[in-house]
Amino acid sequence: MVDLPTGNAVIGQSGGPTAVINQSLAGVVEGLQAGLAASGKVRQIFGMRHGVRGIAKGRTKGLVDLTSLTAEQLEAVARTPSAALGSTRDKPDDIYCAQILEGCRDHDIRYFFYIGGNDSADTCRIVSEKAAEADYEMRCFHVPKTIDNDLRENDHTPGFPSAARFVTLAHMGDALDNASLGGIKINIVMGRNAGFLTASAALARGLRETDLDPASRPAPHLIYLPEVPFIMDEFLADVDAVYTKLGRCQIAVSEGIRDGDGNEIGPQLMGTGEVDAHGNVQLSGSGALGDGLAGVIKNGLTPEGGKPPRVRADTFGYLQRCWTDPSAVDAAEARGVGRHAAALAAEGDAGASITIVRTSNAVDSYRSAFGRAELSAVARHARHMPDAFVLGRNDVSAAFYDYCLPLVGDLPDFTRL
Repeated sequence: MVDLPTGNAVIGQSGGPTAVINQSLAGVVEGLQAGLAASGKVRQIFGMRHGVRGIAKGRTKGLVDLTSLTAEQLEAVARTPSAALGSTRDKPDDIYCAQILEGCRDHDIRYFFYIGGNDSADTCRIVSEKAAEADYEMRCFHVPKTIDNDLRENDHTPGFPSAARFVTLAHMGDALDNASLGGIKINIVMGRNAGFLTASAALARGLRETDLDPASRPAPHLIYLPEVPFIMDEFLADVDAVYTKLGRCQIAVSEGIRDGDGNEIGPQLMGTGEVDAHGNVQLSGSGALGDGLAGVIKNGLTPEGGKPPRVRADTFGYLQRCWTDPSAVDAAEARGVGRHAAALAAEGDAGASITIVRTSNAVDSYRSAFGRAELSAVARHARHMPDAFVLGRNDVSAAFYDYCLPLVGDLPDFTRL
């Protein structure tokens, strides 16, 4: 029998909210209620308001008592999009993490759960290390979340399937609009470093494999990912070829596309832009990339003395994160990673990052399991689209379709005259 510490537990949410992040919150709470709380090892379960700000000494925003939430209350919270406790973009350094540990000691926290991306895993790692250095027994668990789908050690991450479902459905409807009126349509999708979410637009085609000729593909005709160098002259040639043949062209573009030297295209077209807490030019809150690419197309494809093509651009932005039609697979897995974190804590695990492992890839029999990885294996790292998922300079492969389709759920079947 493992000798577990007795004290309190705390749960926080970090980074961009998602459609299913509260499923993970509910999963941790119900897992603790059934395990460590039932055994008396956890006396109270707290929620941190706005992530670690809620407990860091000197930055306290408050704690919420979650101990006695009923199953009905948990279920209502779980099916509500966005972060119920509030979130934060803070990226704690060593000093900040020391303040977090001090706040944990003040509230006798022995079990620390943080729902978020790789920065959240890093926060868990640093806090865990500082607790060990201070000889303060505390178990730290990272519960995965990110629509970017860029966490290492995972097949995919909670939040991504629901956001991918939104991107797919949006492109399905938008393709019909584009076919009705013609012209060139650009859709900017989230993903600074990883193209998974932009790639999910391919599912709107309803075809596992598509033609190498973009003009012979169903829409979206062109898909541009940050993993593939974006060359403006090639982009113009691609658009021109489709538009000349069809009189229309739908394009899915990742906000993080880069040129051959690895420089982001967005800031180049924007000139200047707002910088976030991590030093990155903010892309998702601006329509500048779409407007810039639209301008490039108009200038590049307008015949001398002729009329420019009709070009429109939409930036999906934050709409992708918390749309109220989540993937059923996503909701179940987000709940499951939370429960698994609580279960590992009850088994005596000293701390880990929870992972999702695919055990069956068939669309009609998709299955997954939950595992663990060391915090250091996930913290601060990011993964990209595998080469096997990329096809040429402007498309994705059948392998990506097989990977993504089981995650997004059933899609509607539309008919045109």
